[in-house]
Amino acid sequence: MTKYAEEYVKYLIYFHTDRDFFECHEVLEEYWKGNPKSGFNKAWIGLIQVAVSTYHHRRNNIKGAHKMLDQALINLSADDLTQLGINSGVFLKMLQERKTHLEKNPKAPYSEMDIPIADPELLKQCNDLCAKQGLQWGSISNMYDEELIHKHSRRDRSEVINARLKELERRQASKESV
Repeated sequence: MTKYAEEYVKYLIYFHTDRDFFECHEVLEEYWKGNPKSGFNKAWIGLIQVAVSTYHHRRNNIKGAHKMLDQALINLSADDLTQLGINSGVFLKMLQERKTHLEKNPKAPYSEMDIPIADPELLKQCNDLCAKQGLQWGSISNMYDEELIHKHSRRDRSEVINARLKELERRQASKESV
């Protein structure tokens, strides 16, 4: 039995193999929303924001990348990151340096970033899953893969849109009954 949530490990694998930062965001957001008592809510939000920032940076949305990094640094704590098997000192310093770099260089080209894993058990778990799935830990982004780079704009959002409409209708009906 492992001490790390399966979805967290999936997040790390997406982040370090095919660099599918959109899926990083999706898998961890679903876990976070489904497990509000996990004790790591701010850390999950911060890690989601790191993935979204990296996704924006790769798409040359420097303003969005900077904004998400700024928020991530507010949400991530050294203690939470350490408990999640991450070298918190190195990671927080990397994020701050990246944020500063984006501030000073509004046309900064995308560069890969790895999350420094401190727990050898977590790294082994990730590498074992990679081996089973035929993935390579530490791969670089395929900058020619339009589906990967622009995934948010190419996915089917009908479920999300329908859920939002139903919630809006529910709220309006609630207001009318008052």
